[in-house]
Amino acid sequence: MEDSTEPVLRRGHTGAGVADVRDILVQLGLLGEPSQQAPRETESAEYDSSLELAVRHFQQVRGLSVDGIVGRETYDAMTAARWRFGDRLLRHSLSRVMHGDDVLTLQERLIGLGYDAGKPDAIFGEQTERALRGLQADYGLIADGTCGPATIRALHQLSRVVSGGRPQLLRQEAALVSAGPHLFGKRVVIDPGHGGPDKGHVLGETTEADLTWDIASRIEGQLAAAGGTAYLTRGRRGGPTMMERAALANSTDADLLLSLHVESHPSPHARGVATYYFGTGSGSGPGSSVGENLAGMLCREVVARTALPDCGTHAKSWDLLRLTRMPAIRLDCGYLSHPVDRRMLLDARFRSTIAQAVLAAIQRLYLPEADDYKTGALDLQPLRR
Repeated sequence: MEDSTEPVLRRGHTGAGVADVRDILVQLGLLGEPSQQAPRETESAEYDSSLELAVRHFQQVRGLSVDGIVGRETYDAMTAARWRFGDRLLRHSLSRVMHGDDVLTLQERLIGLGYDAGKPDAIFGEQTERALRGLQADYGLIADGTCGPATIRALHQLSRVVSGGRPQLLRQEAALVSAGPHLFGKRVVIDPGHGGPDKGHVLGETTEADLTWDIASRIEGQLAAAGGTAYLTRGRRGGPTMMERAALANSTDADLLLSLHVESHPSPHARGVATYYFGTGSGSGPGSSVGENLAGMLCREVVARTALPDCGTHAKSWDLLRLTRMPAIRLDCGYLSHPVDRRMLLDARFRSTIAQAVLAAIQRLYLPEADDYKTGALDLQPLRR
């Protein structure tokens, strides 16, 4: 999910950027000190096999694409990992947004104490500031929204008041119940992957950008017929950045976000459907329980309705999943590089079936357990107005 337009570092590269990456990984304990490289000889630093292995380890733990390549997303995660809670004062600033593992620790502790700091995204935003002010006011601290020494001491001394799993699950489940079981009034952001100059995977005249746009349009139509509202992150020819997509999604105050993609791979055996939700590859740390639930149902619905191989549901901390306030998932609808998947993707009936599977999964997410349907069995016609 790295941005292909950003400069990247990979095996064989040398220079100051490589030295910076090496320093970060040494600091994180993922790489030993280079035995022969002098500290100042940054221009001769080499991206060798040991560095690539350490990068892959970091990506695995952080829920990033494990490719051993340092693009913008991986480098931002490395920069964030440098900060430990207590290293610096934390505050909300529009001109210089604070981002780091120390902010993530603050968010997780606020959530554990019962304060709504929003999705733990490692970014000190307005919701984190409000939660921090609330804690400061409740515990007799200066409610200035700045996490300084006094607040840090208080957070070290206070015990969690929410236990039994991921605390944000309680709010997410409460929001699902209060939203009601029907699709009428539900708002869903649909993100057709790629677009504009970025065509995604291309095979002949077929592009990933065109396929995802077509599937998104079909989902939009079916959701509207069921009384819901869809917001698309781009038009047919548009190509917003990942940050622009996340900002647009957040501005809609939507209930869910679905990002659509089609894969490609050099292996002739690679095919099938996979879904992703916000979380880390280690299985610990922050994550979206509602996103995980929806991702699992969506993967199973697509498999049951299309007979595509099931490539599973996975936790990832990609920007679009992390930076959006609502539960967000990514759906990979098949492999353009595989002849069977490609033939299915080029069939309009298959793309409509994908849209039906999406609608069925969203409907099942809101249904009480007693009213739920067996996977692949939900009849979509009664959902239409």
